[in-house]
Amino acid sequence: MIPVEQLCSELIRFDTTNRGRGDSEGEREAAEYVAAHLAAAGLEPTLLELKPRRTNVIARVSGSEPGLEPLLVHAHLDVVPAEPADWAVHPFSGEVRDGYVWGRGAVDMKDMVAMLLHVLADWHAQGRGPRRDVVLAFVADEEDNGDYGAHWLVAEHPELFADCGAAISESGGYTYHVGGVHLYPVGTAERGTSHVRLTARGRAGHGSRRNEDNAVTKLAGAVQRIAEHRWPIRLTPAVRAFLERSGAALGVEVDLSDVDGTVARLGKAGPLVESTVRNSTTPTVLRAGYKTNVIPSTAEAEIDVRVLPGTEEELFAELRRLAGPGVEVAAISPQGPVQAPIDSPWFEAMAAALRSQDPQAVVVPYCLGGGTDAKAFDKLGILGYGFAPLWLPEGFDYRGMAHGVDERVPVEGLHFGARVLDHLLTNC
Repeated sequence: MIPVEQLCSELIRFDTTNRGRGDSEGEREAAEYVAAHLAAAGLEPTLLELKPRRTNVIARVSGSEPGLEPLLVHAHLDVVPAEPADWAVHPFSGEVRDGYVWGRGAVDMKDMVAMLLHVLADWHAQGRGPRRDVVLAFVADEEDNGDYGAHWLVAEHPELFADCGAAISESGGYTYHVGGVHLYPVGTAERGTSHVRLTARGRAGHGSRRNEDNAVTKLAGAVQRIAEHRWPIRLTPAVRAFLERSGAALGVEVDLSDVDGTVARLGKAGPLVESTVRNSTTPTVLRAGYKTNVIPSTAEAEIDVRVLPGTEEELFAELRRLAGPGVEVAAISPQGPVQAPIDSPWFEAMAAALRSQDPQAVVVPYCLGGGTDAKAFDKLGILGYGFAPLWLPEGFDYRGMAHGVDERVPVEGLHFGARVLDHLLTNC
């Protein structure tokens, strides 16, 4: 059987760069590679495309208890761009050295794809399988808007997933070393991605003349007010549970009337929650004018807006107030926040799978600051959990690996993750 690190290395060698806005190398070759391994494991994969080369692979593993709700496991095949000159190794070499597999996608998220293929091959070799049906979706375009991947599949092929009760995918189940404690955060919620465009309108004119209806001035004021606004604390169930359970495990005082202080006392665990105790609005794009001596009639800005579950109405009302008169606020491809139950058999099964390989595991829920394809499958009522398990050595900057330079994943971590996935998929 092919070692999991070799599978990961070979997947990284497929350049599936997604530059956004439809500009992509495409996932076709990686999808065909995955499909070949699925077929070798006795499955019948289906390849689906909205656009040539933007390929998705779907397969289903039959369980021994067909009355149980199926579990969806989804992983994306595309990756963000990488500049080879910045890396110690070529980002698409898949080089294995110093106990790591190096390359773009090593943790985001071709590692998960490799672990799944390894588990399926092991099942096939040993004549084993899961209790419940497992639906597998290896998708395109997660690193942009999912228009060729999960969101398209949900819109055009919902029957493939209609009976699934829950789903697992990236951003959770990895080791986080804090003061000798092995924390394993499992994603049970995600902030929504509700980016907005501000459009200021005014009177065009000559730059040398007084103009009190200047669109650029209006926009600049709006952007500054939004950037400087301190959004209030809003504790969602996932964030509250993270604070309480992590604090108990670490022996840290948890004072929910002083959340910022509690986050600070969590030390190295603080970064896991600091971005999700409140909403965020970060200016990222400005557009105005075409000539220095001409005052334009319009000016635009784009704001990266991340919104917690249950706070959308409050946030947009405040955004419109901060923008002020003469500045329109419009959503750009909004994808709402999602959350799944913490105290559920699904979560308990993931915790048990982690403890089967690390008896010291302290499994805690958390809310993702960004987003994943869970937002697409949520439209079908499928509960989404962030669970792509890895063992990570102390000091390993996992959160800095995704989209970063010299992205890599520990070989030992891949073997651990494959065993955890095997346990979960076999027993849940």
